[in-house]
Amino acid sequence: MRYSGAFPLMLLLLAAPAVQGHAQVTGLPVLNSGISSGLTIAGEVGWPTTDYGKGTAYGGRGAVGFGAIGLSAVISSYNPETGPTLTGYGGYLNLKVFGGPLVPFSVTLQGGAEYAKNNGTELVHAPIGLGIGLRIPNPTLAIKPWIAPRLDVLRVSGAGATTTDENFGISGGVEFSLLGGFGFGVAYDRTWADNGLKPSVFSVGASYGIKL
Repeated sequence: MRYSGAFPLMLLLLAAPAVQGHAQVTGLPVLNSGISSGLTIAGEVGWPTTDYGKGTAYGGRGAVGFGAIGLSAVISSYNPETGPTLTGYGGYLNLKVFGGPLVPFSVTLQGGAEYAKNNGTELVHAPIGLGIGLRIPNPTLAIKPWIAPRLDVLRVSGAGATTTDENFGISGGVEFSLLGGFGFGVAYDRTWADNGLKPSVFSVGASYGIKL
């Protein structure tokens, strides 16, 4: 994500390499695979690329779905190769615009925000996008590939300077659901910034769903 040439803000960015990488504040992909009914809890590990800041991110997610509406939250600890650890918090609202219990194809609108603070610099990341998922039923293992283009908005505030920037981002992955509510999946996320950087992150995660 882009930044202006304001000198005070650049000093803050030099002091926080993870921010220079134009990264999502959680260090994890933006997930938008659709809405699952009931309650889902999950854990995830992410490995960002060099443009992102490298290092490793660990996170926990929780989601609840009621029909066409879903709410989710994420908390993470992102430790880049250089610079301090960032603790990120986020929440999302999902709205299903197409798909149903008997329809394997779904389209979901998503909006949300993530927040982190580091050495006086506040980061607010607000992704707004569309998730497209396809569920492939199987007697013992359901497979769900998905892809989600989005608009990425990042607001960086600190030292009397504030910038708000927009970029194109996309995420995608595959989820596998087992009998009994257990599941696992992989995801990949990339953002295109005007400065030529293409920060991306790959993650793996495991989940457990409870029908309500």
